[in-house]
Amino acid sequence: HITATLVLLLSVISSAAGGKLLVVPVDGSRWLSMREVLDGLRQKGHEIVVVAPEVNIHIKPSENFIMKMYPIPFTKEEVDGSIHSFSQDVFEEGSFLERFLKAYQRLKSMSAITLSACAHLLYNKELVRYLEESKFDAVFTDPILPCGQILAEHLSVPSVFFLRGTPCRLEFEATQCPNPPSYVPRIFTEHTDHMNFLQRVKNLIFDIPNYFLCDFVLQPYAKLASEFLQRDVTVLDLLRQASIWLMRLDFALDYPRPLMPNMIMVSGVNCAYKKLPQ
Repeated sequence: HITATLVLLLSVISSAAGGKLLVVPVDGSRWLSMREVLDGLRQKGHEIVVVAPEVNIHIKPSENFIMKMYPIPFTKEEVDGSIHSFSQDVFEEGSFLERFLKAYQRLKSMSAITLSACAHLLYNKELVRYLEESKFDAVFTDPILPCGQILAEHLSVPSVFFLRGTPCRLEFEATQCPNPPSYVPRIFTEHTDHMNFLQRVKNLIFDIPNYFLCDFVLQPYAKLASEFLQRDVTVLDLLRQASIWLMRLDFALDYPRPLMPNMIMVSGVNCAYKKLPQ
């Protein structure tokens, strides 16, 4: 629930005179869910700074936060096409191999844009200097792309993650959370959390290709982070530093699964609220 999300965030940032929150969002529907939380935080008196590329789809200025934008070498058509084509592929039918290969090609295109955007943020000296001087209390970000966490490490401030999931379910590995293939359904399997033996075997096999996708997408971020932070780090090293994982999971849509103490389910954030007729 949105109220639980606000309470958890307020516990991380200073609440006495209003804290200062740096937000590094991911464009698309993820931002639309995050924006609702930011509106609530602003009403509580907190100062919010959002950093985003000048070319994006949904991230627009608002009276509820300070917007800091930075240039990237891509057109709106390229960014728009990359995100929409990947979103369409997720809902297409077909064999596992067909869907995997399509996802691989789309990720290849989209990751080139997102990685470049991240590098242009980190190496924007004027913007990073402003962020350093702003003395933030926390970083609020979606870890599907680890750019926000790289900034949190650089600024030495705690981070709060807001997500539905990460590639290859890295949230389980980063938090050392149990994620048994005999119990937790894998993507593309269409299994439930009640599987027979053969379905469990299939679940395990379907998990293997995800690691190739994950390594392909995230390894460049590890290289970028190591260069920027001037020390060797992996993406898992970055994700392990999160203080709180706010998981946008809902028992109406997702199966019950093991969670760690700092993984909090916040359902209903991305739902429209309408008054039901009598």
